[in-house]
Amino acid sequence: MFELMKADKTVDFMRWSKGAFVLSAIMIILAIGTVTTQKLNWGLDFTGGTLIEVGFEEPADLPKIRESLEAAGFGDAIVQNFGTARDVMVRLQPRENVKSEDLGNQIIAALKEGTGQTVEMRRIEFVGPNVGDELAEAGGLAILVSLLCILLYVSIRFEWRLAAGAVLALAHDVIITIGIFSFTQIEIDLTIVAALLTVVGYSLNDTIVVFDRIRENFLRMRREDATEVLNSSITQTLSRTLITSATTLFVVIALFLKGGSMIHGFATALLIGITVGTYSSIYVASALALKLGIKREHLMPTPVEKEGEEFDAMP
Repeated sequence: MFELMKADKTVDFMRWSKGAFVLSAIMIILAIGTVTTQKLNWGLDFTGGTLIEVGFEEPADLPKIRESLEAAGFGDAIVQNFGTARDVMVRLQPRENVKSEDLGNQIIAALKEGTGQTVEMRRIEFVGPNVGDELAEAGGLAILVSLLCILLYVSIRFEWRLAAGAVLALAHDVIITIGIFSFTQIEIDLTIVAALLTVVGYSLNDTIVVFDRIRENFLRMRREDATEVLNSSITQTLSRTLITSATTLFVVIALFLKGGSMIHGFATALLIGITVGTYSSIYVASALALKLGIKREHLMPTPVEKEGEEFDAMP
């Protein structure tokens, strides 16, 4: 009677699994295509160069600042507001045989002459190109190693079909998030790498909760087939998934709107990753496990022979 009542309230998620696979495939293809054609907008952490933060006495006129820097020979400078309208960040490509201090003084002089305002140096940072290459390699390896460790962990805890679904869902989330960053040309720095690893951990936690319920229901719902078990498991954990995602998104949206430019990319990556990760826990991880042929027999505990049983069975 209890299982019948539960079945009446079960949402048939797997009914839309084919459409979800098509949607995910399209998004992944578009993401890979965008990264291949437009490339990623690597930040100073990865490309190397000089970052200079300056403050103006009045709201800064960015077009005029760019013209001033171009006239002074800094046409490759990237200029953007940083925090308030009076704070400006200038990013420059690496320059050989030029000290950071001298470069900063040249920028300040060009801005004073071009804008006619009092300009205050707030911060100057330099990252060499070799360090940038090492950071890019280390960031990529960090994401790859995390996925491999997750594959090993889920394989030990569950079963390889569920493990494959979980890891492919995580890769799905990371690829789509990177694709959106490539399409929008949002600058990628170390905070974005941290956000991607955070997304991997968040999505995995959500997937593990669903998989735990799937394993329990396979052992409890002995008359239902795999599709019904997965639908029932996702339905039972749906409220938890939505509440967790909603409360997390409240914080992330607050960071996105009020956190400032320093963590804007971090908040953007989390905003995209949590949304995509909630979707992938249902329509990628679980649905892929079903496509790979997950059955009750695969999750049944291995019987352990008690000591002495083999002798009792002898004639």
